[in-house]
Amino acid sequence: MWSFLWDRFATILVLLPLLFITVIVSTLSFSSPLTLEKKSSVLSLTVSDQQPLNLLGEVEDFSFPKQLEAPTPVYSPTMVEARLVQAREAIKEAARNRDSTSILEDPDYVPQGPIYRNAHAFHRSYWEMEKVFKIYVYKEGERPMFHNGPCKSIYSTEGRLIHEIEKGRLFVTEDPEEALVYFLPFSVVMMVQYLYIPGAKEYHAVGNTVADYINIISQNHPFWNRSLGADHFMLSCHDWGPHTTSYVPNLFNSSIRVLCNANISEGFNPKKDVSLPEIHLRSGEITGLLGGPSPSKRPILAFFAGRLHGHIRYLLLEQWKDKDHDVQVYDSLPEGVSYETMLKTSRYCLCPSGYEVASPRVVEAIYSECIPVLISDGYIPPLSDVLDWKKFSVQVEVKDIGNIKKILMSISQSQYLRMHRRVKQVQRHFVVNPSPRRFDFFHMIVHSIWLRRLNVQIQG
Repeated sequence: MWSFLWDRFATILVLLPLLFITVIVSTLSFSSPLTLEKKSSVLSLTVSDQQPLNLLGEVEDFSFPKQLEAPTPVYSPTMVEARLVQAREAIKEAARNRDSTSILEDPDYVPQGPIYRNAHAFHRSYWEMEKVFKIYVYKEGERPMFHNGPCKSIYSTEGRLIHEIEKGRLFVTEDPEEALVYFLPFSVVMMVQYLYIPGAKEYHAVGNTVADYINIISQNHPFWNRSLGADHFMLSCHDWGPHTTSYVPNLFNSSIRVLCNANISEGFNPKKDVSLPEIHLRSGEITGLLGGPSPSKRPILAFFAGRLHGHIRYLLLEQWKDKDHDVQVYDSLPEGVSYETMLKTSRYCLCPSGYEVASPRVVEAIYSECIPVLISDGYIPPLSDVLDWKKFSVQVEVKDIGNIKKILMSISQSQYLRMHRRVKQVQRHFVVNPSPRRFDFFHMIVHSIWLRRLNVQIQG
């Protein structure tokens, strides 16, 4: 009998510290830089048309992130979540700094100026990401529809990101237990190329393939089921990307979707999804695309050239094609006129949505040091959680297309020069380097994914 009692007592001694630790961890304030709390009430972040989501702006306090529970608890808080607690607290403290320049020392770049919603919070968040962020890439799936993507086309950002992540040199881990996020390496562009029959009225084969893939992942690994996909991400620059994810409800509603088609009217949720810039790399490289003449050598007020895709472009061409020498709008450039030269000799570059909200002209304008003029409905510009687009771009509502010249002419010369300097500054965040460099396109998209993972607490 004494042996039995001693065994029970020893068991209690072993379990008691574990129980104590679990209680402490479960009661910690998992503060997130992505949601706000004012006084004692939770303030939900909402996004209206043309208004980017402010995730690292001026804040007073933070709320708890959403709690996710799997149907059958199989996962308890781990050191992974503990690391996120520390990161959230560091960013939370940094966000209270109202200075427009980060106080952290950095050999490569120190974020500063009004292009950032909160330069110090962004810099601190970036540092925390570099210290602890880990991505696990699922091995299931075979090329060309998995682990592959185009690098020379209007969909190049999809392919470039897939390839850089697959290289495994930055942020990638081979140990799924230490990962913070899990990458679903399928390419919607490649699926459309191999599975879609041109002219067909339905494209269920693409969505069904994604659903089958998620089913395989959930059967072979515990990670999808324990978070309902909330710590998983996919990426797509194809117009069909958002609809394709709807074949898996948890992928659509819970996972981090990195999408060029960042349209809130089609289910894009800026609190969990990432707006991916559309960058048309015709040769696969950016050689010759960066830079442009000084403001004094830009005689054209505004410029656009592009095919008649969607009602916004129809309105733009109807109002301005062949109507005004200052606002030069074309559906087809005259013979011998260079598109790149027009970008580099214009002060403002018009970026209207086509059939979908994203346009490669946004990044083309930034590369050419031409002020982007965003004309769209429901579009969330890339990196809006960090960048204040109003400081280096102009946003024109669709109903004001006829007033474009009046709007642009009302901008003073000093204000234009400020925006021009800011476009040059923000350029580094959109550069696609052959080998990724800190703060460039690759790192900034990874940082956007990191921010959204910070806003989720995985519990069993």
